[in-house]
Amino acid sequence: MGLYDRDYAQESEPGFHFSAPQTLTTKLVLITIGIYLVQLFVPGFSEQFYLTSSWMFEPWQFYRLLTYGFLHDTNGIQHILFNMIVLWMFGREVEMRYGPREYLAFYLTAIVFAGLVWSVIEQAMGSPSVMVGASGGISGIFALFALNFPHRQVLFMFFIPMPMWVAALIMISLDAYGAVVRTSPIACSAHLAGALFGLIYYRTGWSPGMFLANWVGSKKPNKPKFRVVEADEDDPTDQEVDRLLRKISETGKESLSWRERRYLEKASQEFKNRRK
Repeated sequence: MGLYDRDYAQESEPGFHFSAPQTLTTKLVLITIGIYLVQLFVPGFSEQFYLTSSWMFEPWQFYRLLTYGFLHDTNGIQHILFNMIVLWMFGREVEMRYGPREYLAFYLTAIVFAGLVWSVIEQAMGSPSVMVGASGGISGIFALFALNFPHRQVLFMFFIPMPMWVAALIMISLDAYGAVVRTSPIACSAHLAGALFGLIYYRTGWSPGMFLANWVGSKKPNKPKFRVVEADEDDPTDQEVDRLLRKISETGKESLSWRERRYLEKASQEFKNRRK
């Protein structure tokens, strides 16, 4: 088997093609949109899964700490639209940095952590309420992105360029103000809790949700295994192949450009010819 036969080489040329989503982030976006459609057309569905601040008095409803994160306000599209755009913009690179399993465990745990903190605060304030939305988990991803790439240039509110750390500071400040004045229907305390979990995870690597990743497989993404075939250290082709294979091992096959994938495809044919 040559390099051409590996999974990462099995990709069509650029153009219009139907294919399965290539990243977990894209799958999360599609799943959330699908659930939103169910909310729209199935009466009573949302009521079964949104988070209530009083769930702790009915502990069998603990599942709501997770399910609320896949529901959104059905009175308008702006809630889910904004959340999914932010998730797609920042989630893909965080996923590439940590790997799909660790990324999924982080996202789900951030949702639960944000919901738990929000519930405690709402109960302490004596204001029974409900919450829906992925914002807690997305705030965690947003914070984790800012901590990993603080100087990355981003478009704040989609049109104001600034470093990522500045955008994160502005968002946290706005959420902190909203959590104090409590004049907005937005669950600002959940946003802050999600961002806090992102900081905790970045500093310590602590995430109760990692048991899910460990149940599925090892904590780190499996590194591709390749068979070395008469590599010549002085051959620039072999050196470039080694570089690309190391890149896949470190950051995943999604990090390869189309030209790099095509380069491996051609190199695969050469390796096959050497074995004949």
